Amino acid sequence: MTTSYQTQLPAGSHWSFVMRSGSALTLTDVAGGANVGMLFYNPENLLERYNAPDTLKCQHTFRLTAGHCLYSDMGRIFCGIEADSFGWHESVCGTLNAQQTAALFGSSDYQQARNQRHQNGYDSFLVELAKYGLGKRDMAACINFFAQVRADDNGTLQREQQGAQGAEVRLRFAMDTLVLLHTCPHPLTPGGDYPRAPLGLQIDAQRAPLPEICLQRAENQRGLRNNALYQLQGEL
Repeated sequence: MTTSYQTQLPAGSHWSFVMRSGSALTLTDVAGGANVGMLFYNPENLLERYNAPDTLKCQHTFRLTAGHCLYSDMGRIFCGIEADSFGWHESVCGTLNAQQTAALFGSSDYQQARNQRHQNGYDSFLVELAKYGLGKRDMAACINFFAQVRADDNGTLQREQQGAQGAEVRLRFAMDTLVLLHTCPHPLTPGGDYPRAPLGLQIDAQRAPLPEICLQRAENQRGLRNNALYQLQGEL
């Protein structure tokens, strides 16, 4: 029985998979400069999805790193960040659409450039959402992994660093979760050449609970109890 899977996605790609409770997903910035936009949905009830405001608010944080959990809009934990060598991921900037991408990097479609086209994150999410009967109305604010963003004294968002070669982040899932991701440019990427940093992706199917580092906050302990109640409901 296969217990692990790994692949490498080029920049401008999109991907989706149902991660089972207890499994782990590791993201690796292979060459430096990678951006990974990601959304989560409950595969049993697709109306339940990632909630960025609640994730940040309940853990009293602006950045996400090891020990933080990623919440649904029902107060349940999709996954926890089990390990993180980069140390800063953001969930406030969203994703670029086609018009914004063309303004930054120039217009380039599949007919012109094939797999070297300038794909945007918004359309990438829509392609993956459509595979599960979802669409524009189901879009939510995403996480951008490997993006270090700060707000200055005037509230202006500034991207200070985009990835680092060899940086990794590992997510441990606390419930069955539909994961959607893209490897398109971050919204605060300067204009010029379209970024081409690839992403390494590894799935570990061996089950394990959320680590203690993710349960040091009372809020996350409460979130995990919400997960347990939801799972009990499914067994009755």
